Amino acid sequence: MAYSGAMREPTVPRAASPALRRYVDLLLRWNRAVNLVGARDIPNLWQRHIADSLQLAELWRHRPERAIDLGSGAGFPGLVLAIACNVPFDLVEQDQGKAAFLREAARVTGAPVNVVAANIETAALPPAPLVTARALAPLPRLLRFAAPLLLPGGDCLFLKGRDVDSEIFEAGKHWTMDIEQIPSRVAGDGVVLRVTNLKRP
Repeated sequence: MAYSGAMREPTVPRAASPALRRYVDLLLRWNRAVNLVGARDIPNLWQRHIADSLQLAELWRHRPERAIDLGSGAGFPGLVLAIACNVPFDLVEQDQGKAAFLREAARVTGAPVNVVAANIETAALPPAPLVTARALAPLPRLLRFAAPLLLPGGDCLFLKGRDVDSEIFEAGKHWTMDIEQIPSRVAGDGVVLRVTNLKRP
């Protein structure tokens, strides 16, 4: 369902930067034609999607010189973090309509991003010290995507629902890693998975 102008628009905090405000305005306009977020999420767009993404900036161990976001979609979390923190991100999104939105959002916000409109497994990118993803795939598949793109000693930060124990158990059959479940500061039913020391057994 596309965004309808009759619906209540999201409340944007007064402290939000002009760039993030431009991003929100652009997302609302594009959402009429490209399915970026569900119509029911529009009134709670800031809390549900943007604040959820921004919390990762408080969780990385070191500010990364560069990062890769997998399945960026509407820009959560990679584009939002690039806008807010000025960290260069490669945004990997195979959907051409969403990739076009990401490019336009980068243009209007000045975010330091490179949009890669390709399948994750064929994206030709040098590894980065941080890989992020949100609501993309179960953890075993996520790790398969992330491993070739992660520098040794790097971190993965994955936004997940709270019920991830079975995913962690399955991932442990194929990978050795240190994994930390951090309760979401925004979503009561969410967690952030911090994955470090990722290796094949």
